[in-house]
Amino acid sequence: MAGEEINQKLLTKTVEAEGEEVPLKSKIWTETKKMWVVAAPATFTRFSTFGINVVSQAFIGHIGSTELAAYSLVFTVLLRFANGVLLGMASALETLCGQSFGAKQYHMLGVYLQRSWIVLIMCAILICGGCRETWKGFSFLAFKDLWPVVKLSVSSGAMLCLELWYNTVLVLLTGNMENAEVAIDALSICLNINGWEMMISLGFLAAASVRVSNELGRGNAKGAKFAILVTVATSFLLGVLLFLVFLFLRGKIAYLFTENLEVVHAVSDLSPLLACSILLNSIQPVLSGQTGVALGAGWQSIVAYVNIACYYLVGIPVGVVLGYVFGMQVKGVWIGMLFGTFIQTIILVVITYRTDWDKQVVLARNRVNRWYKPAAEPEEQSLLSS
Repeated sequence: MAGEEINQKLLTKTVEAEGEEVPLKSKIWTETKKMWVVAAPATFTRFSTFGINVVSQAFIGHIGSTELAAYSLVFTVLLRFANGVLLGMASALETLCGQSFGAKQYHMLGVYLQRSWIVLIMCAILICGGCRETWKGFSFLAFKDLWPVVKLSVSSGAMLCLELWYNTVLVLLTGNMENAEVAIDALSICLNINGWEMMISLGFLAAASVRVSNELGRGNAKGAKFAILVTVATSFLLGVLLFLVFLFLRGKIAYLFTENLEVVHAVSDLSPLLACSILLNSIQPVLSGQTGVALGAGWQSIVAYVNIACYYLVGIPVGVVLGYVFGMQVKGVWIGMLFGTFIQTIILVVITYRTDWDKQVVLARNRVNRWYKPAAEPEEQSLLSS
């Protein structure tokens, strides 16, 4: 019953799809409702989970500056490095499952899940007894066509790692500067606030990924383009609001994390860059690597190349020159890396705008058909029926 309700909310054909004209206002309202069905719970979950780290940092910051710097290094460098690999490799499922769901090949979701387990060499406790349409039991078909899943998973892993490790490089470069303890403390506070706010954008990521992959899977190119437009516009408007809020609170927000006046002044000095990062966050994640449109359309390889060029060939070199050569310290490094992110965002906007979405529909259909198995086969090919 719940599956039918979600299916109706996300995949109900619009009047336009049936050949009838529908007012633009109604189209926007319908697409916005579909977007928030996914974005609201995803945003709440991510925001609450990441909030644990922010609250922990706030308590540790009041213990001492050294303790705050130590926590920042562990959380920013070690955890993001490890999570980048795991989350990136698993994100291939967002492309494959989203497009298959859109094409109404519900039984393939279980096969994709098994293929992902094999690729990631993972073990899991099966709790899929209530998912009759998506889980048909273990199947030998999970061992078929593994290489395309491996390639998509590796592309997803590279794409996400390149993004997560970008901020890690910023922290590592800061550690070699003058008064490194204060610099790392201030930067970690800004990055954690930035990361916490990004959880909102990642909620829109989930909405973009689901909506784009669903519409491509069902063969609706116009629906995919319209879903992107509504999601990006909504996320950007929210980003502008948060941009203004953090500019207004620039001299006060650091007191939540520390009472050290040096760190407070350093955070206040970095706040304009934090506000700019938040504004970019409202667009970049929805189009890029942790991102919805890229995952929904299966562009992981393309975005990985864009990330390498913009982050590591433009952003970091510019940041190093500004920070070390021109003596701008951590602010210069962050400006350079923001410049790289800005260039990446522009490129992704151009790619999205110039994309032939009718061709993407064909590619999605070919991907679904290539890895498709008839729904009637599970009983014959199942190792263990649900």
